[in-house]
Amino acid sequence: MTEPLILLPAMMCDARLFGSQMVELGKTRALHLPPIGGHETVEAIASEILAGAPDRFALAGAGFGGMVALEVTRQDPERVTRLALLDTIAQAELPAIAANRDPQIARVMAGLLPEVIREDITPEDLAPGPHRQAVLDLVLRMALDQGEGVYLRQSRAMQRRPDQQATLRRLKVPTLILCGAHDRVYPLPRHRFLAEMIETASLHVVAGAGHFPTLEQPEDTTHALIDWLER
Repeated sequence: MTEPLILLPAMMCDARLFGSQMVELGKTRALHLPPIGGHETVEAIASEILAGAPDRFALAGAGFGGMVALEVTRQDPERVTRLALLDTIAQAELPAIAANRDPQIARVMAGLLPEVIREDITPEDLAPGPHRQAVLDLVLRMALDQGEGVYLRQSRAMQRRPDQQATLRRLKVPTLILCGAHDRVYPLPRHRFLAEMIETASLHVVAGAGHFPTLEQPEDTTHALIDWLER
């Protein structure tokens, strides 16, 4: 029986991040997209996901969703049949970066969420191309729809997230590491590091994409996910 697939979007994103992928992947399996903005720690978010998840499932997470996916895998590895990590990292937040989030949190609490999001995600975080502005506009719409509360909780979860390098070393399931070739947020060397730590990992670099390959190069990203699911 084909296992269901749980998709976990990036920070301040929703199902629209995986829109093109869901059309194709949903033809052959059940898809689940649980919320990941309800708690201030990745541990609590992962516990909530596991409480509502199928007995066994494939798991894919992008950005912050990838960090949550690693915590899901750490908490209950026997239920995860395969894992995909898209444009993410496994390390805990560096103290300097964690401290830099505090002024952003204060500005969002003062009603400046749109300005903070525009500063967080810039055109340079995406690959050059004719669709760059459309992708940026969609990312902003998703963020504004998620709202201030989700931003505050996810930011605090990012600050407090645990280091998952030991989780990577224990992985024995088919694992896809995928990133955009132009990703400046989590560049390619970080993804090579992830792949090297996992015995069963394959690395797929999406040409013509930056930090949002599911939106920038949806066909290439979808094909990589299908190959991973059929391994």
